[in-house]
Amino acid sequence: MIIFTLQKIKTNQLKTNRLFFKNKNNKKMQEIVKIENVTFGFSNYNVLEDISLTIYKNDLIAVIGPNGGGKTTLLRIILGILKPKKGKVLLFGELPKNSRKYVGYLPQVINIDYSFPISVFELVLLGRYPGIMKRNTSEDFLAVKQSLEAVDMYKFKDYHISMLSGGQIQRVLIARALVKKPKLLLLDEPTSGVDQKTQKEFYDLILKLNKDMAIVFVTHDISVVSAYFDKVICLNQKLFYHGPKEGSFGKLEDTYGCPIEIIQKKYLKNIK
Repeated sequence: MIIFTLQKIKTNQLKTNRLFFKNKNNKKMQEIVKIENVTFGFSNYNVLEDISLTIYKNDLIAVIGPNGGGKTTLLRIILGILKPKKGKVLLFGELPKNSRKYVGYLPQVINIDYSFPISVFELVLLGRYPGIMKRNTSEDFLAVKQSLEAVDMYKFKDYHISMLSGGQIQRVLIARALVKKPKLLLLDEPTSGVDQKTQKEFYDLILKLNKDMAIVFVTHDISVVSAYFDKVICLNQKLFYHGPKEGSFGKLEDTYGCPIEIIQKKYLKNIK
């Protein structure tokens, strides 16, 4: 019995050690997502091919690439919503289905019925749904308050959702993604459809949230990458680049499959 216990302890220690990596400053970095040789597709068409990458604690990553390049698919694979044809995905050292409770997710398209009688507070509370025939607890209500405060929307808690602007709605949806206190936040094009002033406020919010969690942010706005993000994933069916933002721009032409001048004209209009 004692021998078995010691063996179990050693096995758990080995598993824990594999979740850490030392960077060039010899500091331990905790792995929270590990993707190895992942391929995903339908019938004879692959949306993603042979993808390998690692996401670490407190990473702030922009995922860029053309439409249909597999960006949304990558997020869904991390969550375990989609299962790859081949390869391995670990989320906090476990299968995604066992550990996605630590992930907040804001999908690309959310259909909101603005005529539905629900307040800002109640909308965020849905993120703490306790299950059938169960009531929310005082802990749930406190979590909603803290999430709304984190995105500076608590003062609007009693507002009907139809009274909010597009930027305010995005903040409320972020609060709902935060309400379970995630360690990883996945955002799929959250700034689409909002004005430039609201976008800047939104990116400032992301920088603030990144102090407490890793963030993976799908975007088409290449101009914001150098200003706000530490790392970049260039994705178009295959992984063209994953690393510090300084090295990403040389890979844009390969990722988008067209000359860099065209990419600049299309995506870099707002740099000035």
